[in-house]
Amino acid sequence: QFVESGGDLVQPGGSLRLSCKLSGFPINFYAIGWFRQAPGKDREGLSCIGGDGSVTIYADSLDGRFTISRNDAKNTVYLQMNNLRFEETGVYYCALYNYNLCPEGSPRPREWDYWGQGTQVTVAS
Repeated sequence: QFVESGGDLVQPGGSLRLSCKLSGFPINFYAIGWFRQAPGKDREGLSCIGGDGSVTIYADSLDGRFTISRNDAKNTVYLQMNNLRFEETGVYYCALYNYNLCPEGSPRPREWDYWGQGTQVTVAS
């Protein structure tokens, strides 16, 4: 089970840190990814952290503003988001990939096994 938190209303240029706490699976055995679904759009893969700690960035638009990290003791994965933009409004999800390395290329949501309920991020002035 995933529990996501940290979504909020933030002004453009602001920052948020999203959390994804996993129960039942040790996160350092699996790749965990963050996805975003903007209104009216498909779910988009943003970034992934492998069980070995390796990081994969899927979305070019992140421009180094988003950082994925992991705290094994808390079994939690984070997404630090800085300098947020209007177009990054959406529901953010974390998901588990049933392998310890992140998939290459554009991640296909249907290939990810477990999903959180999502947390809403709204970027507005």
